[in-house]
Amino acid sequence: MKALRLAAALLALTPAFLPTIAQKSERALVIELTIPAPRAEVWKAFATSEGLSTWLAPNATVDLRPGGDWIVHFPGSTAGGTILSFVPEQEIVISALAPGRFPTVRAARTRAAYHFESRGNSTIVRLTQTGWQDGPEWDRAYEYLAAGNAQLLATLHRRFVNGPLDWQKEFGPPPAKPTK
Repeated sequence: MKALRLAAALLALTPAFLPTIAQKSERALVIELTIPAPRAEVWKAFATSEGLSTWLAPNATVDLRPGGDWIVHFPGSTAGGTILSFVPEQEIVISALAPGRFPTVRAARTRAAYHFESRGNSTIVRLTQTGWQDGPEWDRAYEYLAAGNAQLLATLHRRFVNGPLDWQKEFGPPPAKPTK
C-alpha cells in the first residue's frame, strides 16, 4: 500500500521533462512541453525551413516528405535527421542523427517522434525517442540528448514567448565578404 501511495505521489509531481525507461531492453526518452501557441503555428515553426529558422538555427532545412531532410546546420556540425513519416499538425517522425561525438549512435540513429496536441490556445509537444541500444556510448548519448532535447523544446517555447530569434543579435553580423 505504501508503494502504491508513493507511486501516486510521484506521478502527481511528474515534471514536463520526463526521461523514462519503458523496459530494460527498450529505453525511451520522453520530453513534453506546453507551447503557448495554437497547434497550426507550432507546426509551421517545427515543420518548415522558414519556421525552424525562427527559433533553432538560421540555416535549417525541412523537406516535409518521407525521406526528406529535417536538418539544422551549425558551424562545424549538422543535427536533425531524415523524416520517416508525418501527419500534418499532428506528428513528425525522424530518423535522428546523434552528435558527431557519438559516432556509433550517429551511424545507427534513433527514432524521434514529435507529437503535437492542442490544449486550448496552447500546444503540447511530446518527443518520444526510441531505438536506444546498450553500451557506454549509448548511455552517454542518452544523457546528452535528454538535456539537449529538453533545451530544444525550451527554445521552441521561448520563440513563442519572446518572438522569433534575431540571429544577428544572437551571433553578430555575418562576416564581410573579401573584396578583390
